[in-house]
Amino acid sequence: MSDSDVPETDADGGADADDGSRGLREYDPAAEHAFPDDRLNDVLAAVREDPEITTLLDAQNVNPVTRKGYNDHGAKHVEIVRSRALRLYDLLKRGGVAFNGAADQGLDEADEPVIVALAATLHDIGHVVHRDEHAYWSIPLAADVLDRLLTEFYDTADAVRVKAEVLHAILCHHTEEQPLTREAGVIRVADGLDMERGRSRIPYERGGRGINTISSQAIESVTLRAGDDVPVLVEIRMRNAAGVYQVDNLLKEKLHESMLASDIRIVAVNVGSDDDQLVERIEL
Repeated sequence: MSDSDVPETDADGGADADDGSRGLREYDPAAEHAFPDDRLNDVLAAVREDPEITTLLDAQNVNPVTRKGYNDHGAKHVEIVRSRALRLYDLLKRGGVAFNGAADQGLDEADEPVIVALAATLHDIGHVVHRDEHAYWSIPLAADVLDRLLTEFYDTADAVRVKAEVLHAILCHHTEEQPLTREAGVIRVADGLDMERGRSRIPYERGGRGINTISSQAIESVTLRAGDDVPVLVEIRMRNAAGVYQVDNLLKEKLHESMLASDIRIVAVNVGSDDDQLVERIEL
């Protein structure tokens, strides 16, 4: 698919003015992709209709948002991370980047986007246990879901291998863990790309003024495109210097050791109107 086929959205969920069409908040199974997508589309259809998964995605927002006042970690966050993960994966594939997770396990290329999509969907479900150490709580919960779900699409041996790769990618969205596959690297980076001001709306409206909330409020939009000299160009528009924390701290840490740092260029531009801007542009 071309850049115009999969446009980005602004922080409020509307179509980005640069693209002028439907925003990238949901993966489109009807679009053309740079990878075999039939298996992915079948799995995603089952995921979206699965009552346990949909309930988990709703319930996982209670501890981080309702009880601790953090940014969104629920169904909307998951939808954005999954779409951006698949967008990243697609651009990287178009750029000739070889993925090793499924391949190392003797699985098909068609299993790569399945691993990416399932890991993106289930990466934060550990929040139903606790915000603290949630990546580790996500592993047993996701394992139970995958044991049930994957048997619909794989024989026992392949289901075990896909499950192993999904769990690895889930664990490695946590910056304390080092990804060993590019599928896991995609999840790690995509998680950091959900940073626009819409994500921090609830804690901000409740009076939250912590650095995560304030810095997220400063981010207007995140756009993923094919780069001129790298497979992926991530363009971030921020309206004041507070957005630097999202870019230079959180996203930079996600990109580090993702196995994708040389394939992704990140440019953040301060589009605020202040004459005395502390930061005008950041490049990673």
